[in-house]
Amino acid sequence: MVGELIADRYELEELVGRGGMSSVYRADDRLLERKVALKILHDFHGADSDTIERFRREARAAAQLSHPAIVTVIDRGEDGGRQFIVFEYVQGETLKDLVERSGALHVRRALELTIETGRALAFAHERGLVHRDVKPQNVLLDGDGSVKVSDFGIARSVDVSGMTEAGTVLGTSHYIAPEQASGYPVDAKTDVYSLGVVLFELLTGDVPFAGDNFVAVAMQHIHEQPPSVLDRRPDVSARVAHAVERALAKDPAGRFGSMRAFVGELEACLAELGTEPDQDSTMIVSKRPPLSASPRARPGRRRRSARPLILVVVALALVGGGIVGAFALLDTVSSPSGEPESPAQPIRLAGIAAFDPEGGDGEHDDEAALATDGDPESYWTTERYEDFSATKAGVGLVLDASDGHPAQLTVETSTPGFTARIDAGAQQGGPFETVADARQVAESTTFELGETDAKYFVLWITELPEGVARVTEVRARG
Repeated sequence: MVGELIADRYELEELVGRGGMSSVYRADDRLLERKVALKILHDFHGADSDTIERFRREARAAAQLSHPAIVTVIDRGEDGGRQFIVFEYVQGETLKDLVERSGALHVRRALELTIETGRALAFAHERGLVHRDVKPQNVLLDGDGSVKVSDFGIARSVDVSGMTEAGTVLGTSHYIAPEQASGYPVDAKTDVYSLGVVLFELLTGDVPFAGDNFVAVAMQHIHEQPPSVLDRRPDVSARVAHAVERALAKDPAGRFGSMRAFVGELEACLAELGTEPDQDSTMIVSKRPPLSASPRARPGRRRRSARPLILVVVALALVGGGIVGAFALLDTVSSPSGEPESPAQPIRLAGIAAFDPEGGDGEHDDEAALATDGDPESYWTTERYEDFSATKAGVGLVLDASDGHPAQLTVETSTPGFTARIDAGAQQGGPFETVADARQVAESTTFELGETDAKYFVLWITELPEGVARVTEVRARG
């Protein structure tokens, strides 16, 4: 679609983001001669009236919010049956990009960014809107490093339930509040919880809870106490740590009474730091701690146990029919003495390119990173094929695991049913050898890799019954 003219006005220049609902392009507004961001609803949602209404509601909700830290809505329309929204174009990166690139921030900078974000959300709350999807992917940083909150696509009035329909829980699992995951009504304190998770991540370089699927993470938010910031970041003051702990209270009654109250406490924490800069308050900590690692985690690669994986069936009965039934895999390892060790730790993984040795258009090389960005709504996709086996032996996604030695890869997809195997090699371009045999991929499938020192892995797809495969996330554990 790059080069296409939308509504005889907006020329699409570059794809800058893609999710399960829509794609975002940088575009040239020919009428006013400026750059804008154009969000276009995916064609396959065109017949879904509920999705179209949610998309339109995003435009209406954001248009009500005129605030310097909230992305401005410029226009909304339809072109050839496609719904689109036009936003101001923010040149920069997201908070998630910043943390993924650089790791934990200095305390001062983490507080500054959270305060800016909280002020914008408080402004929305005071106008009757709860965001419901607060996460670092939805916080943009412009060229000056200032915050711009985006994506009010699932925002609702404070008197509306947290669910749009029976059986549907909206939000992103790593940042979802317990009441939202359970299907209970949401209010401003729901956003307080999610922003508390964001602050936890800015301070420690990782989210408090990790898991292989939405349900596994959501259940931890509902039932488990988050780790202490001080365990992962001892240089944080007790007052800052307590503010995070209070924001992450399971019971909304135990949290700050409002977003303004949360912001006020963080402002007090910032004032206590004084005027002496911690090196440069705009800089980041030089080395990121391992993902989900506690201070007592043993360094180096863990030995794999010969004991089988334990399959735990978890039956959930959540109010409103939110989520019923899930499977979680617990990976148990043992020391030479037979005593259990900590579970295998996550390894940083990066989607870097498509692998299409038999020719084609590259199989969406520019979207490879979307398979490892931590956002379940974004994805890398193959081309669509009428007869895949007659065209080529396979296509793949190249993954960089040079930060560790994975023992397993978990593949998540929104198009289950395709067949894939895992190949590995020392160089990005190969040669590769098979380390996990081909199998049919479900919504979440874990491939055991065995012993390998390879730095690069290929998710090699050999059968496409539906003609296309979308990979929403690939995670690695060592």
